[in-house]
Amino acid sequence: MKQQKSTQYRPFFLITLLPLIFLFSACTDQTATINSGSDGTIYYQGARLIIGNGDVIDDGTFSISNGILVYVGSSDEVLIPDNSVSIDLSGMTVMPAIIDSHAHLRTSRENLMDDLRRRAEQGISAVLSLGTDGIETPLEIRDEFNPTIARYLSAGRGITAPEPGRNEIPHWVTSEEEARQAVRDEASRNVDFIKIWVDDRGGQYDKLSPELYAAVIEEAHLNGLKVGAHIFNLEDAKKLLLAGIDFFAHGVRDQDIDEEFIELVRQHPNVVLIANLPSRGAPTDLDWLANYMTQDEFSLAQSANRERLEVQEAFGIQARNLSRLNAIGMPIALGTDGNTFWAPHIEMEDMVESGMSPSDVIIAATKNSAALLGLDESGTIEVGKHADFIILEGNPLDDITNTRLICDIYLQGEALQGIKIQREGSLCPLTIIL
Repeated sequence: MKQQKSTQYRPFFLITLLPLIFLFSACTDQTATINSGSDGTIYYQGARLIIGNGDVIDDGTFSISNGILVYVGSSDEVLIPDNSVSIDLSGMTVMPAIIDSHAHLRTSRENLMDDLRRRAEQGISAVLSLGTDGIETPLEIRDEFNPTIARYLSAGRGITAPEPGRNEIPHWVTSEEEARQAVRDEASRNVDFIKIWVDDRGGQYDKLSPELYAAVIEEAHLNGLKVGAHIFNLEDAKKLLLAGIDFFAHGVRDQDIDEEFIELVRQHPNVVLIANLPSRGAPTDLDWLANYMTQDEFSLAQSANRERLEVQEAFGIQARNLSRLNAIGMPIALGTDGNTFWAPHIEMEDMVESGMSPSDVIIAATKNSAALLGLDESGTIEVGKHADFIILEGNPLDDITNTRLICDIYLQGEALQGIKIQREGSLCPLTIIL
């Protein structure tokens, strides 16, 4: 392999913790400015490449030009041209950026942009806000190119039966015509998906009936839109499969699935499950978050990070169901519900705890989520795809929590400026956000 002008990725020495203003100055000196070669291509060498489709290249090289991956392969098979820039990633792992297929973001422009920025800092390249984006939500952000934030998709205002006292943003429908009109209203906003809720909220309300959600699904498909369903009960999940639902925004939560449901899933192989597991009821290491939030935010996160016996049974039901559906080949995607910017990393840990392999979880969080959201240019590290990837200091195939050991994040070929965390013994370049 021929290598011209190599730019060392790692600093030559580690900088200990110093007062913040001095630390920022030191970071500026230590962070190299990379200028591409004459053709604009930059080569990244020596990392373990997790492609996102189950394949792994232990010593890989990839190159980027104009935000697109133009070469991905083994390091010993590439000849780097003269006058090109190469960056040494030896000892690092590279995986596709994460995609969150179920969240509920804030809706003012300022707050929405902040939600998308904080997700980008966690290596999340895209997020779907699923059904709570009111009429004033600036959906135009979806069309604004900005490599410093996660890409934004929206299901606009979802559709449900009347739920007095709950969120009034969704359409409340009581007839087939109202259901169809709600779909048409959202289609006129050019939303990306339609969301329905099929849940009586513990017996508090009449749930959206099969007649009404069948009308929603039919009208959405006529308008070229897929439909995702919030569910709770097994019987509703079965009926939704027969009605033509495209994806489940949650798994079955009231009981373990049965053979009838499994057979229905086999008969509908394109239906996707967004696992969206509940809290496992067991604490996890959150120290990695301290650099991404204020002290008050971190203290609040830590206070909720405790053993909770009362939720472990609910997790057990959904974990067993997820494991069985993954085993029969149902497409699984990643989603987190709510608006917690670091939640995808916790969700991935919980998915492994449910019985999925780290490789299957990474596929769910990248390739499968991209496919569900129609992001054909994203989700894997392959030639022709957007250069959306995370450089990690650990191998998540060995331990899924290594997705948190982020050294750098690239969105559409541009390195995200901001948080790059200094860890004891770290090989990462040192920068920090002020």
